[in-house]
Amino acid sequence: MKLVDDVVRSLRVAKIFRENTDRISSLNFSANGETLLTSSDDDSIVIYDCLNGTPKRTLNSKKYGVDLIRYTHAQNTALHCSTKVDDTIRYLSLHDNKYIRYFPGHTKKVVTLCMSPIDDAFISGSMDKTIRLWDLRSQNCQGLMHLSGRPVAAFDPEGLIFAAGVNSESVKLYDLRSFDKGPFTTFKLPQDKECDWTGLKFSPDGKMILISTNGNVIRLIDAFQGTPLQAFMGFTNHKGIPLEASFTPDARYVFSGSTDGKVHCWSTESGVKMAILQSDHPGPIQCIQFNPKYMMMASACQNMAFWQPAVED
Repeated sequence: MKLVDDVVRSLRVAKIFRENTDRISSLNFSANGETLLTSSDDDSIVIYDCLNGTPKRTLNSKKYGVDLIRYTHAQNTALHCSTKVDDTIRYLSLHDNKYIRYFPGHTKKVVTLCMSPIDDAFISGSMDKTIRLWDLRSQNCQGLMHLSGRPVAAFDPEGLIFAAGVNSESVKLYDLRSFDKGPFTTFKLPQDKECDWTGLKFSPDGKMILISTNGNVIRLIDAFQGTPLQAFMGFTNHKGIPLEASFTPDARYVFSGSTDGKVHCWSTESGVKMAILQSDHPGPIQCIQFNPKYMMMASACQNMAFWQPAVED
């Protein structure tokens, strides 16, 4: 089934899971689309089976808490940041719920964590106004950048460059092999006075950058020139909370949650709103992502919803 306008409009909640007792703070699909990882403020990690539509396992992280959970490339391992004790990043074996390695360095809350799409490198950014570059095989930080404000960061799909959004007004592009020379390009955008940038993602084709906020706007810019392409609006965010926005795998659509239980979808090309989908989420939909391989989407408040199209072939 191809992702076209009618299919997008027909997306419906197929299953709801109530595995958590507090907000789901992040989610991440495996590269093959077969499983989904979530972190929650109840200090648990839930692994879902996307093929059968069932929760597989729950792991607890009571001591350190858990946020920003990310699959690594190795089978059954994940990275996450902490919500308690300190701001160390932790590398976890999901198989036996044991830590493989710790990555200490940040002195304030980690707010962005991104795994390289091609190897064992990853980047982290923190409220301590730094971005750190790491390798899973070493607890020592491989690179450190001091910034003028809160960062958001992401790798491009080829894993050759990464983008850092700083102070909710500029996007800096770094070459991974020579990041210590500073950014090779900086895009200055009109500063978002009403809200902060809370997320940054490259489109799967690498041509666009999506900037999500804790306000009522999501920005789409050209990844090469920094030209503003779209500003997606018209969704409810009364509480000033970070709402995740995500691309579909073909980069043709962007989805976002809201604080009133609705999921909004726009065309990246035209900027037109394609659909407003009703979810059964009682709380703010802070997490939403499309499966990289299968025709399904996941959205989360305290509950997890799996979406599928209701279109007949």
